[in-house]
Amino acid sequence: MIQNGVLLVNKPAGWTSHDVVAKLRGVLQIRKIGHAGTLDPMSTGVLVLLIGTATKQASQYEADDKAYIAGLRLGYRSDTYDVTGEQTGVGATVTRAALESALAGFRGDIMQVPPMYSAVKVQGKKLYEYARKGREVEREPRRVVIKRLELTETAPDSGQDWNLLIECSKGTYVRSLCNDIGDALGVGGVMSSLVRTRSGTFTLDECHTLEEIIENAKDGDCAWIL
Repeated sequence: MIQNGVLLVNKPAGWTSHDVVAKLRGVLQIRKIGHAGTLDPMSTGVLVLLIGTATKQASQYEADDKAYIAGLRLGYRSDTYDVTGEQTGVGATVTRAALESALAGFRGDIMQVPPMYSAVKVQGKKLYEYARKGREVEREPRRVVIKRLELTETAPDSGQDWNLLIECSKGTYVRSLCNDIGDALGVGGVMSSLVRTRSGTFTLDECHTLEEIIENAKDGDCAWIL
């Protein structure tokens, strides 16, 4: 059985990135597995797993640009910046023209404040540890690069639910981006869905489901490890 390489997984909704690693560590009977770029439990799509000696290249893969299709729900605010948190409805709708205008201000180099529900550390603790205790702490803005930010071709003329095509640098929080777009429009915004379609040069079409990997591993087939 191959002990080193890259395995591309289409992460299912409801699983943490660590859940996927733990599951496949047992299925493949390979102890040394890590991932290059966390996805939230509600998110799906490209999860790059590094196996064996490939884990030494983790920083290289983590630094890769990412691409997403994100659901943006306007007219709401949330403590997590997505639909999994406690939402407050504002009840506003936005025209496509107004949203297009707001998106222009988020392209290129921007400063972004990470969400409280994130693994960014402040004074030695992860932000979500503070958030779970009901505390909000000051966070330093971080520079990220939004290389592409567009509405999908099927976007309506107005409404609350939209889909965004995003290409961005390492460290970008799409949840924060949705929140900030909503704030710029004065109506609030939350992330309603997220699919990572690309990580570096690896695309969603190259990924395999957990079910496919588990089924093939029964026969000792690790042909999908690159």
